[in-house]
Amino acid sequence: MYLQSRAGRNLTTHFPDVTRAIRAAIPPGVVLDGELIVWKRGRTNFAQLQRRVTAGPDLLRLARERPAHYVLFNLLAHTGGQGILDLPLSQRRARLERLLVDAPAQLTVTPQTADMRQVADWLLHWTVSAGIEGVVSKRRDSRYEPGRRGWSKFRTRIVTEAIIGGVTGSISRPETVLLGRFDRRGRLRYTGRLPPPDHPPACGAGRAAVTATHATPRRGRPPVATAAARVLVRPSGPARTAAVRAGGADRGGEDRRRRGIRTRTLAPSGAVRQAPGGPVGP
Repeated sequence: MYLQSRAGRNLTTHFPDVTRAIRAAIPPGVVLDGELIVWKRGRTNFAQLQRRVTAGPDLLRLARERPAHYVLFNLLAHTGGQGILDLPLSQRRARLERLLVDAPAQLTVTPQTADMRQVADWLLHWTVSAGIEGVVSKRRDSRYEPGRRGWSKFRTRIVTEAIIGGVTGSISRPETVLLGRFDRRGRLRYTGRLPPPDHPPACGAGRAAVTATHATPRRGRPPVATAAARVLVRPSGPARTAAVRAGGADRGGEDRRRRGIRTRTLAPSGAVRQAPGGPVGP
């Protein structure tokens, strides 16, 4: 039994709960392709998954409290090591489903459909609520070709707004752009930060324009964020908000994908408080 990451790292000892389930349900020689996930409050949580690798003596406790699941989407070799890469996806999928008929809940086949209405429902609702990145499209008659990407991914994105209140560095050459949102009491709170655009336009004090990447949530309010909040409360010119396009996958505060940003100018007469409240992201 050997559990390996996409990068070739041996993960066998870090997921004793998953390896135990595989040994109990899967015959020797089978090669599976899938993704490990850990749930937290009904959503997949990448930070909890990463903790398994660094848990040390807490590993068994984490496995009990936050059991991992192995979501399977391909069968590469059948019982006894019989290679089936040349079989079409539909046949490999059918064999995988038969193999997992009596498997424990920790081993599950990823949902699959040819109904585009079902796909739309997954993209609009299920991916967001479960913290899943999106959906993947594959040809039913495709064979498995190692090293070649034979599928397309469609990511879920969420659009929300945050107020751009200040920058680190100078206005003309910002290092990061600082975001804020109002809490339930109407107080402006630091929410996150953005890398600056490649070619930032001219900005006046208390406003900025941004065109790329994602907000990184932070706890607390570092000094620079407090200073930015003062700018936001008393803008010296028209205030600006950023529309943050956030992906649906939960990465424990970080995401491997870039997020799109567009901005709009608000009227100077207190319209900054029309921006929505709460944290940025899903």
